[in-house]
Amino acid sequence: MTKETGMIRSRRLHMSILAAGLTACVAAPAIAADAGQCFQPASSTSGTVSLPAKKGPYRIAFANGFIGNAWRVQMLQSLKAYASQPAVAAQIKELRIVSVGTDVSAQIAAMDNFISAGFDAILIDANSPTAFKPVMRRAKQAGVLIVSFDNTLDRTGKETNLVQVNQDQVAMGKMMGDWLNQNMKEKKHVLEVRGVPGNSVDRDRHDGFRQAMAADPGIQITEVVGNWDDGTGQKAVADSLAVNGAVDGIYTQGGSTGVTHALLDSHKPLVPIAGEGENGFRKLIVANAKDGLLGESAGQSPALSAVALKAAIAVLQGQTVPGEIRVPIPAANYKTFEAGKNYFPDLSDTFFAAHDFPICDINMTANDITGQNAK
Repeated sequence: MTKETGMIRSRRLHMSILAAGLTACVAAPAIAADAGQCFQPASSTSGTVSLPAKKGPYRIAFANGFIGNAWRVQMLQSLKAYASQPAVAAQIKELRIVSVGTDVSAQIAAMDNFISAGFDAILIDANSPTAFKPVMRRAKQAGVLIVSFDNTLDRTGKETNLVQVNQDQVAMGKMMGDWLNQNMKEKKHVLEVRGVPGNSVDRDRHDGFRQAMAADPGIQITEVVGNWDDGTGQKAVADSLAVNGAVDGIYTQGGSTGVTHALLDSHKPLVPIAGEGENGFRKLIVANAKDGLLGESAGQSPALSAVALKAAIAVLQGQTVPGEIRVPIPAANYKTFEAGKNYFPDLSDTFFAAHDFPICDINMTANDITGQNAK
């Protein structure tokens, strides 16, 4: 059962419920009995979150932010696909989804609405890592669980009702930088294509990448903003190559297919590209590897939304989970790409190849995901 709204672009929250579905009326076993395997702590200081068990099924909301790229669309589809699986659906009385664009105040307003409406838990992909402290306090006072994922929140240390689910973004940026250092023929000039400004993921990946680049301080780094979007990234890279000339390597946080097209269209020397997990990026690397286009692809999986939902249900059921959960970083490169396994020749370029988490018992086929409405 899903209720969904359209885009919200201002401080005023315009909620248009599009659909309502099944109401679970039977008890179901805990769906997170494998939490010890799935919910790995980020560090020894992650702490734990444990709340009094509530009787299900539960009312769960998702206050989404930015939705302007393929990753965000597949993230919503993945959440719906996982929520529709019978064992999960039995635990959900209502799943309501709101997307607010990049407006931080609208995202806070959405959370306040969900708190006032008595939802048991709120998922959030935050537009800012720092702006949500007041609404977090209001959620705590109301006994509402918050599960943040992807673009997570900066903790103050007092959030006993906050679980954060992510992949290690600093480690991912460093992984990309290390791979470039190992695969560039020369190390004079690197192009860095950043994500959406102000997001914690963009900040952390940038920091990790710069840590790796610091191993060779003689490298010149040019930054452009790609917004994790193919069209934006393609134009930004094309403009940079036209103005600044050839580079020795490229790191892009997202929009990797567009970035690669820009390099191919520039007719400049092909150089190693470290990018995201987009299927189109991996297909381009496979098609052009014989001509010298080397690629590393490490994915921020859209299925993080499903892990966040799994964590929310686990805590509501009374289970103890780490306050900071880290899931593995699925990575592959031009040497290890395999059709049907980690890239899909027959699927769209915008599909993200790292689309499930078997360790969490989250197994969704590509058809399960792409068949979901993504308004």
